[in-house]
Amino acid sequence: MVSFSERVAFGIPSDETFVITTTNRKEITEDNFSNLVYNGVTLYLLQSVDQMLLLATKERIDFLPHYDTLVKSGMYEYYASEGQNPLPFALAELIDNSLSATSQNTGIRSIQIKLLFDDSQGKPAVAVIDNGSGMTSKQLNNWAVYRLSKFTRQSDFESDHSGYVRPLPVPRSLNSDISYFGVGGKQAVFFVGQCARMISKPAASQDVHELVLSKEDFEKKEKNKEAIYTGFIQNRKPSDSTHITSDDERFLHNLILEERDKESFTAVVITGVQPDHMQYLKNYFHLWTRQLAHIYHYYIHGPKGNEAKAVTKEISPFNNIDIEISMFEKGKVPKIVNLREIKDDMQTLYINTAADSFEFKAHVEEEGIVEGIIRYHPFLYDKETYPDDPCFPSRLNDDDDDDCFLVEKGARGKRPIFECFWNGRLIPYTTVEDFDWCAPPKKRGLAPIECYNRISGALFTNDKFQVSTNKLTFMDLELKLKDKNTLFTRIFNGQEQRMKIDREFALWLKDCHEKYDKQIKFTVFKGITVRTDISSKRMQSPWTMYAAIEWDGKIYKTGQLVKTTKTHPIFYGSIEKFYLYGDHDGDIFATGGEVQIALEPQALYGEVKIIPISKLDRTVSDKVVKKYIDDEMARLPDKLSVTWPEGDELLPNETRFAGTPIGALRIEILNKKGEAMQKLPGTSHGGSKKLLVELKKLGNYSLKLQVVLNESNADTYAGRPLPSKVFKFTIIEGKPEKFLVGLLELPFRIGVPFSIPLELQDEFGHATHLTNRIRPILEASGLTLKHEDIPVATKCVIKGVTAKGCVNSCQGKTFNLKITLPGLKEDTQVVKIRLQPGPPRQLKVKPDSEILKIENGTAFPFQVEVLDESGNITAQPELIVHCEFLGASDLPVYSVDCSNGGTNILTGPVIHVQNIKKDQILKARFEVLNCKDVPPVEKIIKLLPSSHVARLQVLSMNGQKALQIKHQDEISCVAGQVMNKLIFQMYDEAEREIPITAAAAEKVNWTPQIDRELLMQGLLPDVKVPTSVKDVRYCLITYLDEHVSLESAFTVRPVPDEPKHIKCKLKGSNTLHMGEELQSEIDVMITDQFGNQVQTLTSACVNSLGVSGPGLDKSNLKVTWQESTQTMKVKGIRYKPCLLGSKELCFAWREFSDFIRVNLIAGSPAKLQFVDWPELEKPVAVINGRELQRPLIVQLCDQWGNPTPEPNVKISLTKSNNLKLMPSNQQHKTDDTGRANLGFFSIHAPRGEHILQVKASYNKAILDCLVITINVLPDPEKPVCLNVKYDKSPSFPAGSTFPDFMVSVLSEDDTIIKNINPARISMKMWEAQSSRVRTPIDVTTFSCSKVKDDKEDGFFYFRDKVVPERVGTYIIQFTFAMDKINMLNTEQIIIEVVPNDPVRLLPDSLPATPAVSNVRALTSRTLVKDLYLHLMDEYNNHTGLELVGRIIAKIKSPNEEDIEIPQFQGKVSTVEFPLESGSAAINLVLAEDSPGRDSTEYILVFEPHLPALKKPLEPYCLSFMFYNDSKKQQLMAALTREKDQLSKSIDLYRKMFDTTNQLVTEMKCQVKEAETREAILKNELKKHQIELPQTNILQYVDSLLKKKMLEQEGVMKQPRRTCTLPNYPKGSQDILGKIAHLAQIEDNEAAKVISWHLASDMDCVVTLTTEAARSIFDETQGRQQVLPLDSIYKKTLPDWNRPLPHLKNGRTFFRPIGNPVFARDLLTFPDNVEHCQTVFGMLLGDTIIIDNLDAANHYRKEVVKITHCPTLLTREGDRIRSNGKFGGLQNKAPPMDKLRGMVFGAPMPKLYSTISVQIDLLQQYRAAVIKFDNVNKDLDLHLQSLNTPEMQKKKQELAEQEKSLKLVKQKLGMTPALSDKGAESLLQPIMLDISDTPIPPKRMRKDTVKKLYSPEEWISSPGKQQQQQVLQMASSELNGTPRKRKA
Repeated sequence: MVSFSERVAFGIPSDETFVITTTNRKEITEDNFSNLVYNGVTLYLLQSVDQMLLLATKERIDFLPHYDTLVKSGMYEYYASEGQNPLPFALAELIDNSLSATSQNTGIRSIQIKLLFDDSQGKPAVAVIDNGSGMTSKQLNNWAVYRLSKFTRQSDFESDHSGYVRPLPVPRSLNSDISYFGVGGKQAVFFVGQCARMISKPAASQDVHELVLSKEDFEKKEKNKEAIYTGFIQNRKPSDSTHITSDDERFLHNLILEERDKESFTAVVITGVQPDHMQYLKNYFHLWTRQLAHIYHYYIHGPKGNEAKAVTKEISPFNNIDIEISMFEKGKVPKIVNLREIKDDMQTLYINTAADSFEFKAHVEEEGIVEGIIRYHPFLYDKETYPDDPCFPSRLNDDDDDDCFLVEKGARGKRPIFECFWNGRLIPYTTVEDFDWCAPPKKRGLAPIECYNRISGALFTNDKFQVSTNKLTFMDLELKLKDKNTLFTRIFNGQEQRMKIDREFALWLKDCHEKYDKQIKFTVFKGITVRTDISSKRMQSPWTMYAAIEWDGKIYKTGQLVKTTKTHPIFYGSIEKFYLYGDHDGDIFATGGEVQIALEPQALYGEVKIIPISKLDRTVSDKVVKKYIDDEMARLPDKLSVTWPEGDELLPNETRFAGTPIGALRIEILNKKGEAMQKLPGTSHGGSKKLLVELKKLGNYSLKLQVVLNESNADTYAGRPLPSKVFKFTIIEGKPEKFLVGLLELPFRIGVPFSIPLELQDEFGHATHLTNRIRPILEASGLTLKHEDIPVATKCVIKGVTAKGCVNSCQGKTFNLKITLPGLKEDTQVVKIRLQPGPPRQLKVKPDSEILKIENGTAFPFQVEVLDESGNITAQPELIVHCEFLGASDLPVYSVDCSNGGTNILTGPVIHVQNIKKDQILKARFEVLNCKDVPPVEKIIKLLPSSHVARLQVLSMNGQKALQIKHQDEISCVAGQVMNKLIFQMYDEAEREIPITAAAAEKVNWTPQIDRELLMQGLLPDVKVPTSVKDVRYCLITYLDEHVSLESAFTVRPVPDEPKHIKCKLKGSNTLHMGEELQSEIDVMITDQFGNQVQTLTSACVNSLGVSGPGLDKSNLKVTWQESTQTMKVKGIRYKPCLLGSKELCFAWREFSDFIRVNLIAGSPAKLQFVDWPELEKPVAVINGRELQRPLIVQLCDQWGNPTPEPNVKISLTKSNNLKLMPSNQQHKTDDTGRANLGFFSIHAPRGEHILQVKASYNKAILDCLVITINVLPDPEKPVCLNVKYDKSPSFPAGSTFPDFMVSVLSEDDTIIKNINPARISMKMWEAQSSRVRTPIDVTTFSCSKVKDDKEDGFFYFRDKVVPERVGTYIIQFTFAMDKINMLNTEQIIIEVVPNDPVRLLPDSLPATPAVSNVRALTSRTLVKDLYLHLMDEYNNHTGLELVGRIIAKIKSPNEEDIEIPQFQGKVSTVEFPLESGSAAINLVLAEDSPGRDSTEYILVFEPHLPALKKPLEPYCLSFMFYNDSKKQQLMAALTREKDQLSKSIDLYRKMFDTTNQLVTEMKCQVKEAETREAILKNELKKHQIELPQTNILQYVDSLLKKKMLEQEGVMKQPRRTCTLPNYPKGSQDILGKIAHLAQIEDNEAAKVISWHLASDMDCVVTLTTEAARSIFDETQGRQQVLPLDSIYKKTLPDWNRPLPHLKNGRTFFRPIGNPVFARDLLTFPDNVEHCQTVFGMLLGDTIIIDNLDAANHYRKEVVKITHCPTLLTREGDRIRSNGKFGGLQNKAPPMDKLRGMVFGAPMPKLYSTISVQIDLLQQYRAAVIKFDNVNKDLDLHLQSLNTPEMQKKKQELAEQEKSLKLVKQKLGMTPALSDKGAESLLQPIMLDISDTPIPPKRMRKDTVKKLYSPEEWISSPGKQQQQQVLQMASSELNGTPRKRKA
């Protein structure tokens, strides 16, 4: 509420309402007051919220730059260029500050970079420490001010610092004045991390100043609304770290502790290091330290650089800088490197590979000075010495050179010559390609052109040249250096010399080439030739031939035997000549060439090969080559072996009858060694040529077997005939049995005799002849036939056959002719013959009357027929009927051809007699030419005169005068005019005019319509003169009626009119290349209005012609006058660089103009460009072993970037030596469009960046090459090693527990691979053997423990594994099963198992039970002699070697009431023995006459006393028998020994039988388990419809497995839908891939509509973390969509088990149609199911798939009645959004092919998984059957061994020994209880509790048996030998020869 006083103060009446609002018109209320009202805010006092402002108001604001300006400055300033990571350049900024700070140091200038990555000391940090002058608190404050340079610092901010003084000039500008702008330090620290701690102490101060800038602090201040750019500097004493309280910064305590002895220093500590930066610093330590050594090369090594041969100098201002980099990691030895020790930075390589140098200086503008140096790297024999830069690999792999000729490659490649240094420090992103005076000349200079590619250089500028604030690039260096006013001088012996720099450089380069280059010398010049073996015509000539070369001290000449290397296959041959490309004369040096060799042996090959000289094997000897040639010659075929394995041998010159069989042949080809062969000898360098044997007939009666080559059928090889064999024989024919009709000579004609040849055959079809004369019988229906008999002769022919009859037509008629030869077995043959009419014999003419009437001027037709002797119309060639008219002159002759049908109409021209006045008689004579046998025919003709029109006349009226236009006259008229007043007249033969009637048929050809009224008046239509002078008009007047046709014609020739137009014509092609002149000429002519060329012009008209057009270059334009053609010729048409395509040229003459179009196309190829590779300026990321995302497609372009369609240009691909491409590199040629598709390549290379370079040449010119940088990423899914972590500090006491082993599998990128089956990782342990035993024996395998919830994913733990119980050296190794064959092992871990704590006292061997007496004899009183007692742990290992104590021996009685106890010698009850090193020697003797009861058993007790042990040890007890009588004592001693032996033997027998019983039980269990397993798997197979037979199970299972695997392979190869969108390379495990690849959908329609629905997200890359997403975002410069999973709010994600909207609580609200289903339920995920559910749950939500649009509308209509309806997609491609909107193109899915491959792939068919399960079950069942069979066999063998006579004998021996022992004990009178206890003590050291030992049961049994006998015999043996070992050991013990046991 507002009080009354406040109202008065504001002048508000009490009854007036008002509101208070913000400037955004938001009303201030009690509820929002605290949020909207704050200090400095502007408020409105209004009557209402929407009141209009009466006046303009002002609102106060404060604006400061956001703290991101500082925190994110480095992100945008440091960028990657040419594949270089910018992180080293950020560190260089901090080194720059340190160099400036230490510039005044007189001694060593120390700069340290410490990478503190030991997580035990806190979070990762980077510290840069120097011993410079330090900073005061004010200077530290100035450092924090962003962009406060050293120039503004002195006046505006610095209060205690002197002004800036520019340093004096020094060599290479090494003045350390490189901390400049007040920007780089802040950018660098916030690029590396999130927090910077500045610690500094100036020399004159006792205090240390400390300032912290952090992103977290900025965010906190922003949240608390505090001033962002304020803070505190903490001032403290040196080495005081009490203010450091965070565990994340524990490392600072050690850093601050180092301040104690420092006079002055500055430390920059960066924390919050970016994870990707930390990984880069770890993984690429050598790379980035090498880069820093390159940047500061001359600061470290001085002005001359790191010269390898230089003598070590004393410390001077140029070599007193010590930059040391160290990296500390937990559990690893620190990596420490001094930049001075790095020998492989590029400047060191340049300096030490150079043979000479050229120094110069450039003076730019005022004080700009650039020092420069050029170094020469010579060519040595067969290689360049120019050093290779990993960022610019320029070398070719020799193995990839498969061409027939060498193309020289520049040593420097595409690298620029000069690197640029500013104040002595490298500016990495600026290089200078060259200067005019050191660039390769266009014409040949003093030195070869390749020498210009062997130079490198460096430029050193002072501070007068501007660089960027991040010192990555120069701003204008190259521009200033190439300015025309820049002066270059040479530095010679330290002195500047002003001379022509280009001349001096050329002379120096020539001198370097002559002195230092070592090349191949070509000698013995043989001439110039053209090589047609090269496909490229451009490279076919010229080639110079030589007869010898001198190479690396060796001479190779013509005829010398050589062998090749690095060729496939290897060639052996002799040198014929050497080739060198180019036109040379005499001896010459060159870097390469080719050699032509003749392959040896020439008899075998006969061919030559041309290969590069570099592929000659320089190590092979002549002896080796000659031996190879001799071995090849001995393997050629020599002879042919023929045998008759089935008999019927064919003898030479044998005679046989037809039908006699010849036996089968067996043919073998033998070589000189007598070996059979079927193909030519195989060689190591070619495909083999197979041989075959072919039968040949020579004549009719010889058979030749000849070896031939199956490719060419040649019977010679290498100039030698191949083996052959010839057989000759004779076959005789039999008597005639049948005949065939031979080939008849056509045609057959009536009355013309013909012959019928017959072929007589014997029964086998062989030709034979008649023996008697035969009268044949010929019959044919409708014909009369005559013929002769067949005489006896070699040929059988029926002669003189004639036929007569009717054949109906001249084409003839077909008859069946039956031929019978009486007397033959098959005597009849029927043939069909076609009989044609005979020769002409008579002529018939119609009409038949003798006198015919014909009107003059008409023709008369006659019908003529030619007949044969039988009256058939006949025809024959040249059958001409001729009619000649007689009685007048000039009468026509009629002639007709009757050759085809024998009849025709005879007619011809009209019969016309001139000036006929009356009837006239003529005669017609008809005859057949060339047929004298046909008589002529004559007819009488009466000719009547004609009365029709005979002549036409045309007249032209010229005024009153009529001019006659004669027939074929020519009249000239002006083009386009009209001829009128033409008169037309007609006359008959008597020159009488005939009147023109309306029915007259007059026509003219110049108009279709004729005015009949004017024509009747004798007037013709007007004639229009043509408009073209070329179009001469032919005017024709015709008169045509039914009797006569007359015409009269004249020609109208047009002449040109006055000039009206200009006309241009292009002679030739209208196409011209960019930058070239149009080859065709353009003719320009002047025409009249109709386009007729005006012929009245002179040469002066060219001055009026102008040519113009957009982009036209008129510099070479020429116009000339052509007198002969009266035209103007234009040449020199050329265009400036512009867009290609159709171009219009305008030609203007006076006021007239014309246009023509030319087609401008691309120029000659000048460079290459990649197609569909838009981001080549960045490295292309690819995972090692995988394919590039796109094929490499190269396009030829001209120098302006226009595609050039030049075919057949060779494209070659060069690469780094350590980069391998699959498929291997091949040469390609461009197609008709100028493109070459190099295809897809899979990349195999070490991690890092590699260069692929595409090269091409055109017309002997090397095109600008393409370079693509391949960033090979390690495969995060390929395991390469195992990492094992465990506590190495503790010892390993026997039987204790190992420390936890933590094992992880590392991939190529040193990251941990997760999602690995723990069963694939195992731990193996075995005892170390002698060096001679290679294979581990008795290996124990442990599986990993279960993963606890609090442990990291990807680590596998081996916990609570028991240490072996025996002391010794053991080996532990961890194994990862990569697959069924390959295993990945760690290095062997050697451990020493030491004894455990002592628990008991034991002798080294169990003594026999003593029997003593108290007599005088010492031997009878001796209790123990030389008894050694040792401290033992619970596993009987000798322990306590470091313990010292004593052992007290005393005697006890089993009966505690017995007081008569024997005493030791000296009458004492106890005796002490010293215990040293865990052992004590015992000798005890009873006192003479010692008390004690006779025949009584006593116990000798040894009690250890060890002060160092808190827990007392068990005493060792030994029973003995005491006697008063010595004889009795001796007797009892013997019985005691017998008792001991029997007890030991019985115990061994019992152990053996117990072990055997245990083994039988275990084997029965194994049989039962195997049987159960086999039955379970068999039932599972039945469930999968697989029935198994009762017998031959394994064979059936194997065949079924093979069949199923083939089915599985077939299913895999079936086509299925795939996503063709390239996936993003998984360079990290945090990258899941693109959304299109994460899921699969089986249904095609659902896949289409869901893919379309998610089209905008399909290309999005899903990552697990925001850091990984940000990394991809930075790599692609923001062009790639990314989705980090850790940024998804998962509480709003849908429940995948949620029912559809129409279902709720199990109730169906309505019955839907269209089969609705959630879209997410149709997805299947091959990997990362949980993550994929998160992604698609967010993207799809509750989207539903339904059949069609009608069903979808129905479903939505019902759902909205009860709840919200999600988006609906139909299988037909429609979409209804969640808001109900549908329809339109945006809601309709396109066809599948329009999605361009961005569609979810289909999963494997269900059949595939079914078959996979069946295969797995079959494999398990097969293994179970084999195991069941094996354990059954083992059990049977073991049971059989238990029933052997030997085992029965041992059982009997055991019973007998037990009986004997009982008798002995009775004789001794031993106490039963004591005896049992004694036996127990006997076995106590051996019987151990092994229940907790993690060893399988068999191992337990085996180890137990080993412990029973001797520790030193612990050797593992196979299970089947176990029982034999037990039996052997038992038998040896029982036979009375016990082994001695050693301690």
